[in-house]
This record gives sequence, structure tokens and C-alpha cells, in this order.
Amino acid sequence: MENRADAVVIGGGIIGSMAALYLLRSGRAVKIIEREHVAAGASAGNAGILAFPEIVPIPAPGVTFKAPGWLMDPLGPLAIRPAYAPKLAPWFWNFTRASTRRYFERSLGVQKALMKLSVEEYEKLRVEPSLSPFIDNTGTLDLYDSATTFKAAAEDWAHKKAAGFEFHRVGRAEIEELQPGLAPEFQHAIYSEAGLQVNDPAAFTQAVAALAEQEGATILKGEATALEAMENGARIRLADGTTIEAATVVVACGAWSKRLAASLGERVLLDTERGYNTTLPAAAFDIRRQLYFNDHSFVVTPLKDRIRVGGAVEFGGLELKPNFKRSDALMKLATRFLPGLKAEGGEQWMGFRPSMPDCLPVIDRSKKAPAVLYAFGHGHLGLTQSAATGRIVAELAGNTPPSTDLANLRFDRF
Repeated sequence: MENRADAVVIGGGIIGSMAALYLLRSGRAVKIIEREHVAAGASAGNAGILAFPEIVPIPAPGVTFKAPGWLMDPLGPLAIRPAYAPKLAPWFWNFTRASTRRYFERSLGVQKALMKLSVEEYEKLRVEPSLSPFIDNTGTLDLYDSATTFKAAAEDWAHKKAAGFEFHRVGRAEIEELQPGLAPEFQHAIYSEAGLQVNDPAAFTQAVAALAEQEGATILKGEATALEAMENGARIRLADGTTIEAATVVVACGAWSKRLAASLGERVLLDTERGYNTTLPAAAFDIRRQLYFNDHSFVVTPLKDRIRVGGAVEFGGLELKPNFKRSDALMKLATRFLPGLKAEGGEQWMGFRPSMPDCLPVIDRSKKAPAVLYAFGHGHLGLTQSAATGRIVAELAGNTPPSTDLANLRFDRF
């Protein structure tokens, strides 16, 4: 393996692949280092939703009062593995801080700006011949169990409307027309006609990486274990003992990014939300839209030749074994809400969503090693915000003003 490079991106997920593509198009020579293969983790197992309207931060006023109720159910929308709870304490304390009105309003503004840029960049990507076949306009149906929970979500929808997103309320008759086969209890919903779906998240990520390869990138297999500052760049140490020196290094390896920042002596309050899903054959149900079951924190989405049922949050770090009872619980809900759903033949999955306490990503420059750029921590929105992140990374690497204010995306904001 050559030990000199111009720009190296660590991580072959959707964030790393997009960063590589944008760096190439800014004139840099790029290598991608991936320890497994492109789209090995959450970039393959996500729901495929381009969730541009999801600007409302998860840590919001009042949310911490709901958390104890969620935690009482070990298979509910939020769970903390007991063995991991002590390690999570600093993260959860800062999540509570981020739920105050002042932090919430700040984070809302950051997400609005980042999503605006994300929409702009994906509009450009949708005309790329190798990428456009992966993006479908399915529309999005947000479903609520009752008039009470629908009314409780009004403030969130007001924020989305103020940000320019279009949608309308639908009752039972239109719900049945938009998505036949839903349980009769769903009488209240919001329909967003512009909802976009990536029909194969793994193949889409691989297509982005392949496009980068076609434009000159090199993909290398290796595990980066440490970084060191150099006078005019940074040195990457790999697990096999080799090193690579680069003028620019982008850390975009999701939940594993925290370890590389720590090797530079920089603390990042990053943790991982362990997400679960089950992917079913397309014949399991005639799904026509992205379906959000908002009162239960899970989604059902249409992939190219499959259906994906996933969601909820479990904190358990990177080492504990998966608890696939969580996938089973989601499937139980899905068959209740979609009575005709055939639950047989599903493939279960668990992956790691890298998340910061305020649910905003880290897009920043290392203080200890200015040649190192951080791009991780997007939580549930990595696919959605990947193109915007790629653009900002290229701007930081080129020492040009970023397209959005990064003050609240610093790695050391906690």
C-alpha cells in the first residue's frame, strides 16, 4: 500500500463516499479506506428515506419527561442496555440539556439550513445517470393513532411548513386511497407528495463510490486505528502496521469515528443508536408509500424488490450482541397495523447510527491536526444529509467559506 496520498477518506459508507466524490470534483486526488466493504453498515440497513422535512430535533422541550415511560418497556421505542447505562450517562445528561427551549430553537435553525443545502445537492445528484435510477418519488404518509396524538404533533408540522415543506392533512378515505390495507384505527395522517425514497440504500452507496472510482478515486481495504498530526498533513496508522501520510484526512467512519478523534487527544461525545429492522420480500404487502407510524417510532418503506420495517432506538455501544427481540417487536406492530402483511421470510438486521446528544452531526476541523476533517454523527439522517456534508467537506478541504454556518456542528460543543 502506498504511504503517500493527497486526500484520504476513512469510511466507505454514504458520508465517506459522498465526501470522496465532492473532493474529487474540487480537484483533489482521493483514496477511500474501508475496513470491510463499501456500504457495510448503516448505509445498507437504513430505511432509504430522504427525510428532508425532518428538521425538528429529537431532543425537544418535554421529551425527557416521556423517556422514563419509554424505558419501562424493554422493547419500546427507546431502550438502554443495563450493562451500557453507566457509559451513556454523560451523553444522556447533554441530551437533556439539548432538550431545553434555547438549545431546541438553535438546533432547529441549524437543521433548517442543513436540510436546505441537502435538498439543493440532491437535486444535482438526481440527474446523474448512474444515481437517478435509485431515487423514487413515492410520497410520505405520516400516520397517527388518534386525534390527540395528531394534535400534539401540530407544532412540529408548523415548523416544517415555515421551512417551506408542503403537505396536507388527510382523513380515512384518502388514507385508504393512498395506502390500501392499513388498520381502520388510522383516521388521521399527513401526506407529503414530494417524499423521496432511495430504493436500494446499499446499491446507491455503492453507486456513489463507483462514480468516485470512475472519476479517479482508489478504494483500499484497511482499518484505520490512529491518527497523528504532521507539519503539512496527517499520518494514518492501520491495523496491519502500515501508515499513510496525507495532506487531508476525512474521518467519516460513523460510530467508530470517536476512537480516531481520541487518538489525536480530542474528546467527542459521540455514541451509537443501535437500529433494528426486518427486510421482507416485495410480495409481503402492496406498499405504495413511505409509512411513518409516528406514535410508535417506526417506519415501513418500499425498496426496489423488498419491504423494510425498522426503527426505534437502543443504546448498547459497539460491543454488545444484538437483541433481535426488538426486530420481532417491530414486526408484531407492523402486522397489527398492516393486517395483510405476510411476516414470513424476513431478514433481520442491526446497525449503528452515530449520534450526538443534540442529534446534529459533527462537521468540523480537528484542532490538534488541522489537516484532519470530521464528518460523522448524523444519527438517523446520514443518507439525507450526505450530499450536503460532502459539499461542506470539500469546502473545508479547499479553505473556502462553507455553504452553511458550522459553529454549532463543532466536535467539541459538549
